[in-house]
Amino acid sequence: MVDLAPAVAAVRSFNRSYTKVIGVLDEGLLKSPYTLTEVRVLFEVAHAGPDGASVARIREDLGLDAGYLSRILARFDGEGLAVKGRAASDARRGTVALTERGRGVFSGLDERSSEQVAAWLSRLGAGDRGRLVEAMGQIGGLLDFEAGTPSTNGVTLRPPRAGDYGWAVERHGTLYATERAFDETFEADVARIVADYASSHDPEREAFWIADALGRRVGCVACVQRPTDDGVDTAQLRILLVEPTARGLGVGRRLAEECVEFARKAGYQRMMLFTVDGLTAAHKIYRTLGFEITRQAAVEMWGHHLVEQEWQLELG
Repeated sequence: MVDLAPAVAAVRSFNRSYTKVIGVLDEGLLKSPYTLTEVRVLFEVAHAGPDGASVARIREDLGLDAGYLSRILARFDGEGLAVKGRAASDARRGTVALTERGRGVFSGLDERSSEQVAAWLSRLGAGDRGRLVEAMGQIGGLLDFEAGTPSTNGVTLRPPRAGDYGWAVERHGTLYATERAFDETFEADVARIVADYASSHDPEREAFWIADALGRRVGCVACVQRPTDDGVDTAQLRILLVEPTARGLGVGRRLAEECVEFARKAGYQRMMLFTVDGLTAAHKIYRTLGFEITRQAAVEMWGHHLVEQEWQLELG
C-alpha cells in the first residue's frame, strides 16, 4: 500500500501557509467587512449575464448550504448590494443581480485583490514569476480544477531563435521517454523533422512557433507542406509539445489554433496530422478544432505496439 502520509503532510503545510498569506483567515477579506465566502458569492453574481446569476447554480458551484447562501443574499439585499428576481425562462428558479452600489463594492474588492497579488509578485524576479505561474497551472491540471477556459495570458508565440530547434528535439526525447517510455528512435525521428525544417522551408507556406511564458520556453509546433496523391493542397501539423509545467494554461490549444490559422491564410485546402493512441490531451485539442480521424493502423515503432492515427481537417 502506498504511504501517502508525507505527501498529505506537505500539502496541508502548504495550505496553512498559503491561506495565511492571502488572508482568508482574517475576519474580513481584503480589509473589508466581507468573508471569503461572501466575496466569492459577489464574484459569481458580478460575472453572471444580464439576467442575473442563478441562485441554484451559485449554491452548486460553491458547494454552499442553501440556508447559508440565503443568509448571505439577505445581507446583500439589506445593504443594497444585490436584488433578487426570477428567471425569465422558469419563474420557479431564483436569480440575483448586483445593484449599482454592489458593482461599485465588487469593483473595489477586485482592484484590491489584484493589487495584493501584484505586490507579492513584485518581490520575485521574472524567472521566478514564470515558475510560480507555471506551477499553479500544473497543480490545476493535476487536480483537474474546473476553472473555465484556461488562460493563456502571459504566453507569447514567436519564431525560433538560436538553440530553439535543439531544445524542441531534446524536450520531445526527454518527455516522451519519461511519460510514454518511447525509445531513442522517437527522438531520432523528431530530430529529422526539425532538421528538415531548419535546413530548408518555404517561409510563405511553412512556419515553426515557440511558446514563451515569462521568458521561458513552454511549447512548440510546426506547420509544413504535405505531398498527397489526390492533388489536394495539404498542410501538416507536426511536433506539438507543451511542457508539463505549462499544461492547463491553454498553451497546446493556442499553438494548434495558430498552426491552423496560418494554414488557412497560406491557402491550404486541408490540414492533416499523424499521432498515436493514448495522447488524450492532444486528441481533445484536435477534436475541438474540427479534426477527425481518417485512418488508424496497428504499428510497431518507438519500442512499442501502437495504434497510429491520421487526422484531417478541411480548411475550405
